[in-house]
Amino acid sequence: MQALEATTLRISEIFFSLQGETSRIGLPTVFIRLTGCPLRCGYCDTAYAFTGGESMAISSILDQVAQYRSNFVTVTGGEPLAQKPCHVLLAALCDAQYAVSLETSGALDLSKVDARVCKVMDIKTPGSGEVDKNNWRNLAHLTQQDEIKFVLCDEADYQWACEIMHTRQLHSICPILFSPVYGSLEPATLAAWILRDRLPVRMQMQMHKLLWGEGPGR
Repeated sequence: MQALEATTLRISEIFFSLQGETSRIGLPTVFIRLTGCPLRCGYCDTAYAFTGGESMAISSILDQVAQYRSNFVTVTGGEPLAQKPCHVLLAALCDAQYAVSLETSGALDLSKVDARVCKVMDIKTPGSGEVDKNNWRNLAHLTQQDEIKFVLCDEADYQWACEIMHTRQLHSICPILFSPVYGSLEPATLAAWILRDRLPVRMQMQMHKLLWGEGPGR
């Protein structure tokens, strides 16, 4: 416990909401949003988390999470792995018996993430403006409990994602998520493409934005 009191992270916010994405969609979840991100995706809806935030000891973070009495915790950002003590936080949450998921851009090394954590890793498309940041070595650190997410801006992104999915045989690694950029790619259009091509993917639509509009949602 002493180490958790001495180890700090810069936190943008901690809040309780419904999980709007991934296979855990709809589950009441505590979100821990860490400050900072080395990427600048064109569709980012959490740019406010790039800077600022509050320095908190991991023990204090755990105390705040416990107040919500939820089994599910998501560590997100920004890019949470940009802060090295994030690994200590993830392990501490797992030790406390939470079902923990990590939302990551896939640009930073995943090899040290606690094996008990469900990793939801983006693969950045050309439309994101950050395709060159994909760290393909991370694919070796994913298992069937993890998920790969493509956020798609347009048809060119869709075709690129299909090519990557097939050439790298991503379906054999873990479940794959296709998500349309909110306000850019019409969800029904993406659904039609997936059905036409019989893709082995899960389509998602960011339920929190359907409920509460643009922004990260509550």
